[in-house]
Amino acid sequence: MSRFRNAVLTVALLAAAGVVAAQSNPFPGIGRAATPSEVAKWDIDVRPDFKGLPAGSGSVLQGQDIWEAKCAHCHGVFGESNEVFSPLIGGTTADDIKTGRVANLARNDFPGRTTIMKVATVSTLWDYINRAMPWTNPKTLKPDEVYGVLAYLLSLANVVPEDFVLSDKNIGEVQNRMPNRNGMTTKHAMWPGKEFGGDYNKPDTHNKICMTNCTPEPKLASILPDYARNAHGNLAEQNRLVGQQKGADTTMPERKAGDAPAPAAKPAAPKAEANNEAKAAIALLNKYSCTACHGVDKKVVGPGFNEVAKKHAGKVDYLVGKIKAGGQGVWGAIPMPPQTLPEADARAIAEWISKGASK
Repeated sequence: MSRFRNAVLTVALLAAAGVVAAQSNPFPGIGRAATPSEVAKWDIDVRPDFKGLPAGSGSVLQGQDIWEAKCAHCHGVFGESNEVFSPLIGGTTADDIKTGRVANLARNDFPGRTTIMKVATVSTLWDYINRAMPWTNPKTLKPDEVYGVLAYLLSLANVVPEDFVLSDKNIGEVQNRMPNRNGMTTKHAMWPGKEFGGDYNKPDTHNKICMTNCTPEPKLASILPDYARNAHGNLAEQNRLVGQQKGADTTMPERKAGDAPAPAAKPAAPKAEANNEAKAAIALLNKYSCTACHGVDKKVVGPGFNEVAKKHAGKVDYLVGKIKAGGQGVWGAIPMPPQTLPEADARAIAEWISKGASK
């Protein structure tokens, strides 16, 4: 009898535990709790108070070597390039470093805004470099390399001297020299909390809604003439390989409310036997992040591989050299960084391109 009673008690306890677990999980039956190691891989943000900043250090000289190898092709040797991304360096002065306010931000005639002019906290720079750079291979820099790259970037803006070694121990001192450290405010009615004291949720305007003799609300609209709809080619074919934004098929007339349903698409013809060489080459392109800048049959940042194939058909050795050395000027001003991949992989990609870059 006691065994039966114990068995019943055990089942009851397990059932109760299941109910508690179900109540604590807002989405029962969906997913699971992340493990500590999984959380640690994502929990890499660095706050303005430097919580989350890993130990480490890097000199300006060390950072310059990394910069020229992995950063200069997009940002310029001195961080001033405007070819691929907006300039990082420029527009700040020694007086800005003293006051913590960038004077050129108040000028309407100043030609542009660089990153160092706008950013208020050095932790923002460390965090972004650490999680997002290099653009084609993010999260690959070690903490000491991030410190070095950031030290070099700050030296270009004269925030730190050329022989400076940036570390988790002295980064707070560097914050006190950021040119726009006093240029950020939360008194703009858009801050959600009260972390800084006071009520910053008051509206920034006090206009009253018009109730009598009101001007009719204007109706704004824009139209694209039919003759211009496909002026720049089919937009549906000009999207990046990633993301959910899909352009309209501009080879077809614009559909309006009340139009008959579009005819059902014809079933695709059975495909020929898979092109193993193409599949292997495209797998390599994905492996080495080539598709971040190139599509197979469309331009993304650089030209599509089909376009390259038409220009350099049969030139395997030339293509291998360009893949490994990179370059600029052949297809426009945007540079392609050198690729550090094995010779065999570079040759497999080059042979595929030289034969027409088929899918």
